[in-house]
Amino acid sequence: MFRVITANLNGVRSAASKGFFDWMKQQDAAIVGVQEVKAQHEHVFGNFDTAGDLTGHFHYAQKKGYSGVGLYTRHEPSDVVIGIGTPEFDGEGRWVETRFDKSGRKLSIISCYFPSGSSGEDRQQAKFRFLDVIYPKLMSLKGEREFILMGDVNIAHQEADLKNWKSNKKNSGFLPEERAWMTRLIDEGGLTDVYRSLHPGTTEECYTWWSNRGQAYAKNVGWRLDYQIATRGVATLARKASVYKEQRFSDHAPLTVDYDLNL
Repeated sequence: MFRVITANLNGVRSAASKGFFDWMKQQDAAIVGVQEVKAQHEHVFGNFDTAGDLTGHFHYAQKKGYSGVGLYTRHEPSDVVIGIGTPEFDGEGRWVETRFDKSGRKLSIISCYFPSGSSGEDRQQAKFRFLDVIYPKLMSLKGEREFILMGDVNIAHQEADLKNWKSNKKNSGFLPEERAWMTRLIDEGGLTDVYRSLHPGTTEECYTWWSNRGQAYAKNVGWRLDYQIATRGVATLARKASVYKEQRFSDHAPLTVDYDLNL
C-alpha cells in the first residue's frame, strides 16, 4: 500500500513536543503532508526537515509563526513546486507540490492550507478570493496530471461533516457559498473526496478538528475539515481511510489513506 497522511500541526514544534514525529515514523507512510507549520527555515532545518526515511519540502509564510505547509516524501520527486502563483497567498505559505513523473505517469502530491475566515469578514473575503483562484488552478492541473490534494480545507462540506450543523449555517467553514464551492469541485470539477468515497455514510468518526473551547473534544463536537481530494484515476485506487484519535498532536487529527499505488 502507498500510505498518504495529512495533518494540521498547529505549530511543528508544538506537535513534535506531543510526539507527532515519533508516531509518524511508525506509520510506514510514503508521503506525509503537514499544514500550519508556523516556523521558518531556520527552525525546521536540522530539526524537522527529515523524519526517518522521509525528506521534507516546505513553503514557509513570510510572517513568522503563521501558516506554512510541508510534504515529507520517501521517494525523490522529479520536481517541487512552491506556491500557486498568486502573491497574496504565496506570501502566506499555502501550497507545496511534489511531482513524480515516471514511466509515462504524471502524478502530483500537494499539501495545501486553505485560509480560515473565522476571525472576521476581512479574512472571510480573503478565503473567498482563495477559492476563486484555487478552482481554476486545480482544473488546469487536472488537465495535465493526476494528483492528490491534501490538507486543511477549512470547509465542512455536508451536514454529516460536523456535529452542530444547524447552528453553524452562518459560520465560516459551513457557509452556503463554501459548501457550494466544494460541491462544484466534486460534481463539475470531477474530483473525488476520498474519505467520503470510502465512508459515504459516516458521521461522528469522520471529524478531524475540535474547538479548544468548552469540552468539544471530550464530547466529540467536531468538524471534518481535513481532506484528501484526488483526480478520479487515483481516487479509484484508494482502499482504506481513517482518522487517528488515540493521541492528540494538535487541535486537528491526522487523516490516513492507503492507495494501491506504486511510484
